[in-house]
Amino acid sequence: MTTAKLKSMERLLQDEAEVFRSLQKETQKYISGRTQLDGQRNENLSVKEEMDLLDDSAVVYKMMGPVLVKQETSEAKQTVDKRLNYISKEIERYDKLISDKEKQQAGNRDKLSHLQAEYQQLLSKSGAVR
Repeated sequence: MTTAKLKSMERLLQDEAEVFRSLQKETQKYISGRTQLDGQRNENLSVKEEMDLLDDSAVVYKMMGPVLVKQETSEAKQTVDKRLNYISKEIERYDKLISDKEKQQAGNRDKLSHLQAEYQQLLSKSGAVR
């Protein structure tokens, strides 16, 4: 009877550990995505700073495939602003995803600790029985 409980507990511990590893992978994926978004935001902020130095009569070109196409300065500024707005919203979304995964990890970590304590108790009881 005790051996069956031990095996059952071992399996449960393995399953929970796998869930924990999976949560860690997902969290890392979101952190990586957020880091990429930070890079894009910084790049676009630099472009915005440069664009703010231009007056409306400046000539701006936009790369479309292998061709440079003339674009109105005001239109280019709007495009950069829209892109920055979109990136900021994505960063907020990723922050929430990361926070949620970290909360899940904390809950899973607590559950794992509890299961390990139970497993240790079972081990000590089975050792005392023998």
